[in-house]
Amino acid sequence: MPEPSIHRTATRNDLPQIVEIYNSTIPSRIATADTEPVSVESRVHWFDEHTPGRRPLWVVEDAGRVVAWLSFSTFYGRPAYARTAELSLYVHEAFRKRGFGSYLLTQALAHAPTLEVDTLLGFIFGHNEPSLALFQRFGFLRWGELPKIAALDGVERDLIIVGRRIGDPEG
Repeated sequence: MPEPSIHRTATRNDLPQIVEIYNSTIPSRIATADTEPVSVESRVHWFDEHTPGRRPLWVVEDAGRVVAWLSFSTFYGRPAYARTAELSLYVHEAFRKRGFGSYLLTQALAHAPTLEVDTLLGFIFGHNEPSLALFQRFGFLRWGELPKIAALDGVERDLIIVGRRIGDPEG
């Protein structure tokens, strides 16, 4: 299990490793709706939208290498949703099942109130059973389902929306 002090705010220098981890999930067709690798350049604007005091992007390092990351992103971009954030969580394949996902979700839940966030969301493919199980273990409930909304290699896939109210273990 990771040590509590190992996550930190991502820097621009981390972006190539963040993109590498993200791109490594594309072939599995369970973690992202992107079907082709993204470039570091295409993710600069996304990176810049993450600020430590409002919508942080964290990385976990192991021996100087980024092995996992978590981002808080603005949901829907309208003022009435300002207290809601979408979480994205990616772990390098070689470091899965070591507790990094659990560690980052624990930290996100604890940190959300300092960001003036009281609702967290996750958008997870219905066939991504490991991620659905992880979020469920942390009290996220299934709040919605968008059936057959994505087509991956000709297979229609559902998108599950999970949510959790901060301070409410029942979601």
